[in-house]
Amino acid sequence: MTMTVAMVMLCMMMVHANVKPQKDFSLQKFAGKWYRVGVAYDSPRFVPFRRIIKASMGTITPLPNGNANLTMWEATSFGCVIKKYQYERASVPGQFTYFSARHNMVKDITVVETNYTDYAMVLKHKVFNREYTQVALYARTLSVRPEVVQKFKTFALSRGLPRESILIPPPAENCPPSGSGR
Repeated sequence: MTMTVAMVMLCMMMVHANVKPQKDFSLQKFAGKWYRVGVAYDSPRFVPFRRIIKASMGTITPLPNGNANLTMWEATSFGCVIKKYQYERASVPGQFTYFSARHNMVKDITVVETNYTDYAMVLKHKVFNREYTQVALYARTLSVRPEVVQKFKTFALSRGLPRESILIPPPAENCPPSGSGR
């Protein structure tokens, strides 16, 4: 049993190891408001929710120690929900970990590519009774150039995510509410 767990962990590290963060990543440049305008997720539970997922907005705030806080506003069936995350920097700039209270586990975050002014592609990785990968496309505005969307889709497919799991969601209405940071 221990050998099996060790082999799974080794394979996971090898798959995740070939994902490199943005060269010369700068948290200061990355800070500010971002919209999650694209998402691809290999969880089988994701596909049925495609119709109700909306673009969400978040704000990255760098901390003096190199960590970052993320505040996200997401439209749900319960209304506009605020979620707060504390990203801890890893040894490589552009890589972070955070504790997911929902899954009671640490997840890895890698800023794979960004030009800081228009878009960013971020990979989230976790092992929770199997390996899960999520790729997200973030933009400084709700509109994204078609070539950036295509780059996102190509990257998601290259990570083995099925085409039906790639989504460019419509904007959320009044989330966050007007006057709350939008």
